[in-house]
Amino acid sequence: MSTLPLSPDELLTTTRSVRKRLDLSRPVPMELIRECLEIALQAPSGSNAQSWHWIVVTDPAQRKAIGEVYRRAFRAYADAGGPNPDRYAGDPARQATQLRVGESAAWLGERMGDVPVLVIACRRVAKLSADNQADVWGSLLPAAWSYMLAARARGLGTAWTTLHLDHEAEVAELLGIPDDVRQGVLIPTAFYTGETFKPAPREPLDSVLHLDRW
Repeated sequence: MSTLPLSPDELLTTTRSVRKRLDLSRPVPMELIRECLEIALQAPSGSNAQSWHWIVVTDPAQRKAIGEVYRRAFRAYADAGGPNPDRYAGDPARQATQLRVGESAAWLGERMGDVPVLVIACRRVAKLSADNQADVWGSLLPAAWSYMLAARARGLGTAWTTLHLDHEAEVAELLGIPDDVRQGVLIPTAFYTGETFKPAPREPLDSVLHLDRW
């Protein structure tokens, strides 16, 4: 499949978390997923170890089982406060955005198992340190983001989700994941409805930029 005519800047600023606009009824060809993963494998990894693994779940029963785990995790998250709608109470525009995010997250929370393709990015690691784990996840998450960028360029929508990790061992058992392989992110993948996406509002750069020192 040919890629969309997106400039690098447009690709980077319009690869959004897609939830309600995921097309749950349209199958996604496996060759398209493979193309995206081939690009993901070009991402950097510490010491060029390339210790990542990718589980692509398309079987309806397996997707349903993962969806049930995700539903439980999302409901617990929502009961604990979820995407706090009062976070930007003093800024009506940002509060409205926060409400939309919460609604779309809840929508996906109930339908994860209906998404045509679920991609779980994993990496082999003997043991997770209780201290800084940047070296571990820094060798996986750039590749996962590359997968999402490649998907966007091919007309696919994705979302970065991690709530299922509250039940990581249960999902590992469902999928036969070895004990020395840890999951980093669950990426629902589907064609999307509507035309395109636009950059999201963000805080001004100078509010988070530090030169030379904090």
